[in-house]
Amino acid sequence: MSDALTIGDFSLMTHLSIKTLRYYHQVGLLEPAEVDSNTGYRYYRVEQIPTAQIIQRFRDLNMPVDEVKAVLAAPDLDTRNALIAAHLSRLEGELEQTRQAVMSLRNLLEPALAPISVEHRTIPATQAVGIHGVVDLSDLLFWYHGALGELYATVAVQGLQPSGPSGGLFSSELFQYERGEATVFVPVSRDVQVVGRVSSLVVPGAELAITVHCGPNTTINATYGALGAYVSKHALAVAGPVREYYLVDARNTSDATQWRTEIGWPIFQTSK
Repeated sequence: MSDALTIGDFSLMTHLSIKTLRYYHQVGLLEPAEVDSNTGYRYYRVEQIPTAQIIQRFRDLNMPVDEVKAVLAAPDLDTRNALIAAHLSRLEGELEQTRQAVMSLRNLLEPALAPISVEHRTIPATQAVGIHGVVDLSDLLFWYHGALGELYATVAVQGLQPSGPSGGLFSSELFQYERGEATVFVPVSRDVQVVGRVSSLVVPGAELAITVHCGPNTTINATYGALGAYVSKHALAVAGPVREYYLVDARNTSDATQWRTEIGWPIFQTSK
């Protein structure tokens, strides 16, 4: 090969290290134009430089090797763009997770100084459809989103409108032992034909100390702590699940800073 480039020269031209080039050869991402059968030396061509540069760009954007291979092997432009768009969507999701983590850490460093506003409220029993399960705490968020989506789909397909905000009941065991009972529900004004995991239920009445958490679920533990501290000083706590009502959530806006969640702590009221 008179126009062959040694792996060292190709490394200088592409800014891909020799170690990386060997790895890309091993996984079939960028194979040399020729490998000397006697010495094992790898040789490349100038025409491979653009491909190497494309690979480097995608790898700099954290695209996995298998996906880069799929992009390079895409049979048409639409397929290629769909693969790139899927990776972009994943990056955007990771960026949102990072943003939420930064917000949570900032809240730990700069806790809100203003006291929370707490209301003592008697909640009547409410007809609803719900999904109940025993859930691991680590799976709670995924379970919650899936169950709530299933409930709203069931209500909508039967031509009904929720009669109030959706909510959830969460046992103390769920937080104390990282596994426990959880129920999410959507209030309705009449019976719904149940299907799958969905069942009709009556959300029991309760006396609650209620505050509102403003913002995403990732920071709700701080509001739980503040409400619990309030109850320990100003109310008589009783056994029972804590309760949440989702006044504004992802169904209303994708801006998590606008979400509003009522948290209700079960109490025994001794004054109005």
